[in-house]
Amino acid sequence: MTTLAARLLRARPGSSAATLLALTLGALILTAMGVLVESGLRYHPEPVRYAAADLVVARPDTTFTSKEFDGETYRSTVALPEGGTVPVALAGTIRDLPGVAAVAVDENIPVVTADGSLAAGRGWGSAILSPYELTAGRAPGREDEVVLDAGAAGGALPGSRVGLVVGGVLRSYEISGLVTGTGTATAFFTDAHAAALAPRSGGVTAIGVLAAPGTDVADLRARIEAVAGDARVLTGTDRGLAERSADRAAAGLLIQIGASFGGYVALLIVFVVAATVGLSVRHRRRDLALLRAVAATPGQVRRMIMAESALIGLVAAVLGVPGGLVAARWLTGELTGRGFLPASFPMLPGVLAAPAAAGVVLVSAVLAGLLAARRISAVKPAEALGEAAAEPTGGGRTRLIGGLVALVAAASAAVAAVAVSGQTAMGAALGMLYLFVLAVALLAPWITNAAARLLTPVLRTGFGTGGYLAAANLRANARGSATVLTSLVLAVGFGGSVWFLQNNLERQAVAESRSGLLASRALVSGAGLSGSALAEVRAIPGVRSATPVRHTTVLAPLMGDGESIGARAVDPATAGAALDLDVTAGSLAGLGEGAVAVSRTQSSMFGWDLGDDVELRLGDGAAVHARVVAIYRRGLGFGDVVLPLSTVAGHTATNLDDEILVSAPASADTALRAVAARHPGSTVVDAAALTGGLAKDLALSAWLNRLLIGVMVGYTVVAAANTMVMAALARRRELALLRLVGVTRRQVRRMVNAEQFGLLGTAVVLGGSIAALTLSSVVRALTGSPVPYVPPLGAVVVLGGTTILALATTVLPIARLLRVPPIEHIGIKE
Repeated sequence: MTTLAARLLRARPGSSAATLLALTLGALILTAMGVLVESGLRYHPEPVRYAAADLVVARPDTTFTSKEFDGETYRSTVALPEGGTVPVALAGTIRDLPGVAAVAVDENIPVVTADGSLAAGRGWGSAILSPYELTAGRAPGREDEVVLDAGAAGGALPGSRVGLVVGGVLRSYEISGLVTGTGTATAFFTDAHAAALAPRSGGVTAIGVLAAPGTDVADLRARIEAVAGDARVLTGTDRGLAERSADRAAAGLLIQIGASFGGYVALLIVFVVAATVGLSVRHRRRDLALLRAVAATPGQVRRMIMAESALIGLVAAVLGVPGGLVAARWLTGELTGRGFLPASFPMLPGVLAAPAAAGVVLVSAVLAGLLAARRISAVKPAEALGEAAAEPTGGGRTRLIGGLVALVAAASAAVAAVAVSGQTAMGAALGMLYLFVLAVALLAPWITNAAARLLTPVLRTGFGTGGYLAAANLRANARGSATVLTSLVLAVGFGGSVWFLQNNLERQAVAESRSGLLASRALVSGAGLSGSALAEVRAIPGVRSATPVRHTTVLAPLMGDGESIGARAVDPATAGAALDLDVTAGSLAGLGEGAVAVSRTQSSMFGWDLGDDVELRLGDGAAVHARVVAIYRRGLGFGDVVLPLSTVAGHTATNLDDEILVSAPASADTALRAVAARHPGSTVVDAAALTGGLAKDLALSAWLNRLLIGVMVGYTVVAAANTMVMAALARRRELALLRLVGVTRRQVRRMVNAEQFGLLGTAVVLGGSIAALTLSSVVRALTGSPVPYVPPLGAVVVLGGTTILALATTVLPIARLLRVPPIEHIGIKE
């Protein structure tokens, strides 16, 4: 049957073109996403900073433990956003253990160089942990001396002085020496000075251990683990885990992007390919019926169709996988250029992703062929040719039951999306979107039939005889029109919900920031602002309030895993004068030590109520038990968790404020700019600029979402166009017969236009309703407002684009068919 399948494909390549295009595009997208997932999963940080150490004691992550329903213990490990610390006193304990040759503590002190670039500040004693080489000068001996890596020196030589911003303060140092081999821009201070500058007193980033010659490292590791408490003892390549590298965060982002988006695309591929293969088989039912009439068994017909699908899948993989590898390289360049991915991240060539994508495409094609072949292969030989003459108007009982089940499930999800709020409502709304589309796909024959009967008067009034023929044709060919209707509903539903969701998130975040920001100005700094900057601002005449704000991330347990939540730490005494979070329950007046305020979205997601004691872990892993004293609405604009500054003090990477919100008249601007001049890297902005900066940040982060959504919607549109062209070209015998019995070309065109008007109107009503319900449910969950924002231009693009899609992919192929004399088509094979 494989040989026969190959001959049929050569004889009729057009019948398989739609499937080939859908599978090729699917292979391209899946390969690109697979490269991202493979690069993220196989990434393992190589030790650079601690390459010379035999063992590293650090706390790079934290573990959440929960009980499963069967009593088993489930553990989830999450990387710490701010990096954990280990007690500095542990170094002395390790130093006394047998087999230890040397121990060095390492700090991670943020340093900003003269050219504004970032460098890592360390004590000179930790230099033995890196394979460094002192190329000029000597080690630092005084507090005002520093040894710089070539990347941080900027061409300066030993003996010259350099200004470094450390701890938010500009300090002058004399360069005592230069080093190479540290891997990153580094500034080495004396050990005593580094300990004084460390952002977290009593704790260090890591403790490096050098084993004595002849010591068994495994035994030494066991001895250190016995005294290390909850810290991890890392050896070999695992030492790289102790280095707070942006590469590790990037690996998680790649996995998240590739897996989630690739999963959605895989579902779309299965859906689209099943539709195109099914349509192709229906259009070739006379050929297949003839095979059955000449004694081909049902199994042979099924194997032939599956072989055809497999051959198409193989060709699609050969064409699409190389394109996917090229697309992955382009996407990597874009992610790197826009700051999502460090330039140093090791992307893999896709050795595993390419065959995996090819396998998914091949399996999807074969399964689609099997599903499409089931009905035609089940026809009895004596009934085969009669079956080819006219297709039943409805679907089978199994399809009807499946469609009703999907419809009930979609309605249940809709009720859940309206009844609940927060992330639960968002999940229910997105599930509702897919369930409604699935219900439409299964019930499409009955929907088309009902719509045709309902629209018959309208079509006859608007299109005359062509409208009457269109209504009759839609009723008679309800099953054949089902795929077209489903494609249009899919395009409208996805385009009108998923795409507009990003617009609503950006618009709401900016609106919340603009409405909730009471301060008129802000002193902001990428290098961080120290307490001295806050004191200087508060001392300016006319300043009514100055509120320090520190951005951080906290972790909270959710269903056994650790969920990262964006948070802000503020001064509770002045927060009310700078921010209006739109509190719905409780009050920020109680935001003291051991208290927390949470957004309504997160309170719903985690089940937190006012007065509850909640468990949080700060960015460095420190456990905090806090009482919920306020629940507020404006989480998109100001973060989902608000803590007092005292809670996060000593638990953030810099221990500095990111901005100071100032309420002051315009007369204080000169003094504020003078403060900014004394703190390099800081600047004074007004409230509008601060909100505008948020909009730019959101637009940057939204670029990736828009790209992924655009690819998904684009694939849906291409698949819809593919399907409709295929359906239109398959009507050559039908149209030829109409013309031979006296129907004019003009009447045929009006009939086709009327059919598309009916299908398009039905698709817009169904798809628009699904999109509106999905979008309003998600927006309500995030903002509390049931009315979403729909950009006028966006609505025109979705509706106008769908209209053009429906007309262009049908009218143009039909016009081509009408240019051929009908006698040439009436006897042609399908």
